[in-house]
Amino acid sequence: MQIIEVNYPSATFNELNTVKQVMALGDFDGIHLGHQEVIQRTTSAAKRLGLPASIMTFHPHPRVVLGQSKYEQNLTPLQDKMKLFEAMGIEYVYLMDFTLAFSRISPEEFVESVLVALGAVSVIVGFDFTFGSEGRGTPEGLELMGLGKFSVEIVPPFHLSGEKVSSTSIRENLLEGSIEAANELIGRTYLIRGQVVTGDGRGRTIGFPTANIEPAEDYVIPRKGVYAVRCNLHGKVYNAVMNIGTKPTFNENEVKITLEAHIFDFNQMIYMETIEVEFINYIRSERKFASKDELVQQINQDAAEAKRILS
Repeated sequence: MQIIEVNYPSATFNELNTVKQVMALGDFDGIHLGHQEVIQRTTSAAKRLGLPASIMTFHPHPRVVLGQSKYEQNLTPLQDKMKLFEAMGIEYVYLMDFTLAFSRISPEEFVESVLVALGAVSVIVGFDFTFGSEGRGTPEGLELMGLGKFSVEIVPPFHLSGEKVSSTSIRENLLEGSIEAANELIGRTYLIRGQVVTGDGRGRTIGFPTANIEPAEDYVIPRKGVYAVRCNLHGKVYNAVMNIGTKPTFNENEVKITLEAHIFDFNQMIYMETIEVEFINYIRSERKFASKDELVQQINQDAAEAKRILS
């Protein structure tokens, strides 16, 4: 897959090796079931027409640049998004640098100077896609502006068990600890990639050594609490129990949230290694214990419950 970084309007597409292509447009944060439907229709149309399948996505997220979002964290940061695009059969990704200048171009200019210039012959968008200054461009408007230039397919909302699948609903589920619900909407397990860093070493002293994980990017962090997780490390998958929180038993004034995974049947030094954590299920909320012994007893119960869930 080829990733083409684009800064418009300071650059023109005459400099790029443009080809006729089928193109999906959107931010695709989360690449949930609704996004997957858009991408699947894109690759299917490309195969049918004998053309490459491409995506134009926008970075940073338009709502963040325009100050329209309370969220700055991502469900799928850029590196993860690119990996998923490639796995789904996308051949070209146009990574549009979303700036205030770009946000001010008219819908008509976006169509002529971007889509037509890039050689799009078929454009696939979700029902709620907007473009151009103040989001004035709509999917229906795109159809009209594309007449004689490219076809447009509008993908309707995707529903699961009566609920519309959206990035917002996935965020809300994660922040509530509703991991199973979030995973259903995503269509895979929610994942955080990070690096194992040095912690306070307290886990080892109580018989539960942990991998302290620093997220590699600005991920949405699920609700504080204990989780059954799977850790991907060195190409292998390990079952684990994870705590997300401030460890109030040892320091009730701590405000920094940490991610600590106790990996079962594992005794390797992995400091500074890259690790991926897949969230499977929520076990309980974080709480303060009266003593170290009480904490150890609870961790034993948490580990047993995580093993049961993951078995």
